[in-house]
Amino acid sequence: MIDVHYWPTPNGKKVTILLEECGIDYKIVPCSIGTGAQFDDQFLKISPNNRMPAIVDHDPPGGDGAISVFESGACMMYIAEVTGQFCPTDLRSKHEVYQWVMWQMANQGPKTGELGHFRRLEDSEGDQSYALRRFDNEVNRLYGVLNNRLYDRPYIAGDQYTIADMACYPWTVGWEIQGQDIDEFKHFKRWFEEMGERPGVQRGMAVGSDWGQDYSKLSEEEIAHIKSILYNQRARPAPD
Repeated sequence: MIDVHYWPTPNGKKVTILLEECGIDYKIVPCSIGTGAQFDDQFLKISPNNRMPAIVDHDPPGGDGAISVFESGACMMYIAEVTGQFCPTDLRSKHEVYQWVMWQMANQGPKTGELGHFRRLEDSEGDQSYALRRFDNEVNRLYGVLNNRLYDRPYIAGDQYTIADMACYPWTVGWEIQGQDIDEFKHFKRWFEEMGERPGVQRGMAVGSDWGQDYSKLSEEEIAHIKSILYNQRARPAPD
């Protein structure tokens, strides 16, 4: 059984999509990032970067106790390896997949996340026009990277549907909120629509869809506390 410490964000959904596609049992352990659960001491033992998702495999191959893995891309590579699914094993094909998972982790996810951050900021935070222009352009460029990649192959890593596709898809479902027009990217749009039709993708995307925080019911003090948790973090001191 694999525990998934999870909240329904694009990074969390990458892992639930893979688990649904693999058809293996897993247990969701909610990690409410809006209330600071990612900073709990027990969670930090699993994910020292205080970010979800993280997984714990209680029955890994070879035994010797549970294995925990943090960072969504690493979780996906671990699951693919232990199940033997959705990642080829020959050297060339495997690293074709791995480099696109790394592309998603280093480029698509962070840049799209930054765009969302600056689009959500209130006017009281000052002029955000440069940041908005920078990250809007970068996210548009990244859609172009996917579009150019997909013009002559069905999937991101080639002819096979892999964890590279599952990693990228959840970050694209909000294309409208991101201010993008996917009609500009016909090859990407073909892939995007095919991905959305897969039952495993639909099940993985639906996990935790009824969760959330109604900020309209919170006081100004509670909202300020949440913002202090989510933004402008600095280094935590090491234990004495």
